[in-house]
Amino acid sequence: MSYPISIFILDVSNSSSADMGDELTDYLDEMVNWINTWTKDNGHVKVKHRAGDEIIFAGYGYSTAYILSFFISRIWKYREHTPYFGLSFGDSDKKLEEVDIEKWIHPLIKQARYANDLLKQEQVRPLFKFELDQFYHNESFSYNQFRSEFEILMNSLLGIQMTLVKEQTKIQEQVCTCYLILQQQKAVGTLLGKTAPTISSHYKKGKVEEILNVFKVLTAILDSLQDKSYNNPKLITSSLLLKNIRNHLKDKFDLLPQ
Repeated sequence: MSYPISIFILDVSNSSSADMGDELTDYLDEMVNWINTWTKDNGHVKVKHRAGDEIIFAGYGYSTAYILSFFISRIWKYREHTPYFGLSFGDSDKKLEEVDIEKWIHPLIKQARYANDLLKQEQVRPLFKFELDQFYHNESFSYNQFRSEFEILMNSLLGIQMTLVKEQTKIQEQVCTCYLILQQQKAVGTLLGKTAPTISSHYKKGKVEEILNVFKVLTAILDSLQDKSYNNPKLITSSLLLKNIRNHLKDKFDLLPQ
């Protein structure tokens, strides 16, 4: 029997700064706690802060790792020490309950690690990279025959998204992040103490709709691939995870970037 899973490996840029080591370590520990809170209703997960500035995550659901990565990237408070994520998704013949994430040897772990290593080599480093076609071969699932094409399309969309994110001003970043969580411009205005026209202007100029649409599209594609591969309505879906993340973050606005 196989299980749909996804994996990310998070690294932090410029993490070797002498004056930031302990603070980043504490922050990564806090992120691990938040991830455990967000995924408490999504089945067993493996998440570990290791090697000083790295978090490794494995969870059920093709879209789970990407959803978590996107939210973490939006709420991350250290602008000079941004996270970047090597991502993979696919299928495991073992339940996550049965594996030790520190010792687990699996092609999906290798792919996520490879994606992370490729990101390290980029002069202008993207936030996300999927790696699907180098090591993993399982012809029992239909999407695998197109894995190279899927990888190119997903990473291209993420590249466009990153370009739009990099062009946002500080207030546009805040509007985008708050809208991701609250999903209403009026609620964002109330939270930030801005008028509706001001929020609407930042929403449009900051290309918030376009940025979040990439997130929605990729999440929907990953969910669709899982549904077609397994055809089991009882499997993990993204809706509950999104609900849990948003509910938790609504109580944590004072801890988000200002």
